[in-house]
Amino acid sequence: MFLKSTVDTNEHAPSYYAASVNWQTDYPQLEGDIAVDVAIVGGGFSGVATAVELGERGYSVALIESNRIGWGASGRNGGQIIGGYGRDPSAFRGSIGSDGVTAVEGMGWECVEIIKQRIEKYQIDCDLKWGWCEVGLKKRHLKAYRQWAKEEPEMKLLDRDEIKQYVNSELYLGGYYREDWGHIQPLNLCIGEARVAESLGAKIFEHSKITAINFGESPAVETDKGRVKADHVILCGNAYMGDLVPYLDARVLPATSCIIATEPLAYEQLAQSMVRDVAVCDSRTALDYYRLSADKRLLFGGLSNYTGLDPTNATAIMQAKMRKVFPALSAVKIDYSWSGRMGISVRRMPQIGRVANSNVLYVSGYSGHGVAPTHMTGRILAEAVDGDTRRFDIMNKMFHMPWPGGKLLRRPAMAAGMMLYKLRDRL
Repeated sequence: MFLKSTVDTNEHAPSYYAASVNWQTDYPQLEGDIAVDVAIVGGGFSGVATAVELGERGYSVALIESNRIGWGASGRNGGQIIGGYGRDPSAFRGSIGSDGVTAVEGMGWECVEIIKQRIEKYQIDCDLKWGWCEVGLKKRHLKAYRQWAKEEPEMKLLDRDEIKQYVNSELYLGGYYREDWGHIQPLNLCIGEARVAESLGAKIFEHSKITAINFGESPAVETDKGRVKADHVILCGNAYMGDLVPYLDARVLPATSCIIATEPLAYEQLAQSMVRDVAVCDSRTALDYYRLSADKRLLFGGLSNYTGLDPTNATAIMQAKMRKVFPALSAVKIDYSWSGRMGISVRRMPQIGRVANSNVLYVSGYSGHGVAPTHMTGRILAEAVDGDTRRFDIMNKMFHMPWPGGKLLRRPAMAAGMMLYKLRDRL
């Protein structure tokens, strides 16, 4: 597998999502000086969700995006609505206590409800569907499912024959189904929420790259052509923040994931692959994830890569992975192929905090699991701005170490580590 640098433009990636978007954004570039209550940097899910929450509370907001709304991971991801707020909150019990662990576990349920209620309240057209499966390739995966099901009554365990009523593949030994998780067209949800924020008074700017941040009690952000002064600044750039804030850059490792979209599938092809219109992921570390679009294309993703580079033959590799799961789709045409970056935290928990003692707040490091958690984060950040810091303080107490090796060695070290996990997945 040969690698190449990721090529990005200021427009949306050439994805199925961009091709099926309901509304093309055309927000102005920031020019001149303005003042608001809250300036939000980053127009992905975290940014737009925070803007909606603040708008509903009556705050004036400026949302500043370097490219287009939903340009990064929020407009390129697998579109799966999965509960849970980070991996294993109990691992942080020493710093947040048992009550903190319970609160974070509750956030894992609430994050899905936020999406459900917001789509209903504002009638956002984003192809929302309920139904989700996790599928196992090893006996240890099925053993883990049985253990989880003791604490999760929403899980419907499926044996090898039963899983085929949802996902018709010979590859899986079993799995489980949840009707309370599901999938959406993520770019339409992100843009839809931006429009909601705008209707609540938010000022939205695109193609406005942040060049500097002034910290302090009354911070500001600057671009080439403008400046926003605010009581609070919230940084929501995740894997695309770069080195704007060195503290965050050291704690988030951008990793690449790729997705292909087939041509629309015929009824016979669906019967031989996606029997039910559910979102699916397997239980490996380097996992496959897939689902059907509204027009019955198979959107198949995976190929996690920690080098920061894209495979030159990503489409062919992803097509081969899809064929392994669904041999019946071997001759299906691939209409779209794209990639994007996700921000990985060492401990796989979203990082929420405050830069030094300033009024600059931040969130990053969703670790590939951000569609629902980003919406919980928006609520936590809005609560903090509004004076209720209880949940913000819990997240801020979590210790997040920088990636070992610094800029020079952290990628090779992580790539080597992932090779070991992939080897374990095969055993």
